[in-house]
Amino acid sequence: MSMDLEKIKEHVRGIIEAIGDDPDRPGLVDTPDRVARMYQEVFEGVQYSNDEIAEMFNKTFPITEGSKKDIVLVRDISAFSYCEHHMALMYDLKISIAYVPTDKVIGLSKIARVAVMVCKRLQLQERIGSDIAEIIGKIAGTEDVAVLITGKHSCMTARGIKNMPAETVTLTVRGAFETSKDLKDQILALGPGR
Repeated sequence: MSMDLEKIKEHVRGIIEAIGDDPDRPGLVDTPDRVARMYQEVFEGVQYSNDEIAEMFNKTFPITEGSKKDIVLVRDISAFSYCEHHMALMYDLKISIAYVPTDKVIGLSKIARVAVMVCKRLQLQERIGSDIAEIIGKIAGTEDVAVLITGKHSCMTARGIKNMPAETVTLTVRGAFETSKDLKDQILALGPGR
């Protein structure tokens, strides 16, 4: 699905009018265009399915037989997203992704690229973890995937309850990470900022 920049501009102009400001005043006259271009960048992931993202970042390398039970963990991937409920910023996201490879490992930068692309959608933090786990599993050819995410949500910190220190933590586990308490505990211990 392609983005309709003209429609975004039209609606942003309408929002400016609806909140009681003048979209033709000097500080706002270019705002609809700037917002449309920003949306094109920050919502790029809307254009791709999980299968397409897996294909896009499918760069793997064969591994040796002795490494097949090792855990690969990339932690503290920085990202941001927008909550689908208020279109509010989810920020200070730290994403840790772990998997147990079978015959191949994923290029490390591709793991981070998957996380960032998944965040470029209107999202829920829980779905970010689920989408990343699905995509990493497809690329690595394994069911054994875990995704730990911590982050702040401006729908809680800047509006409503306005609780600045509140942080949301989600853990998505698949395969061995789901069935093994020891593996799950290891991921929690090694997660973001540890």
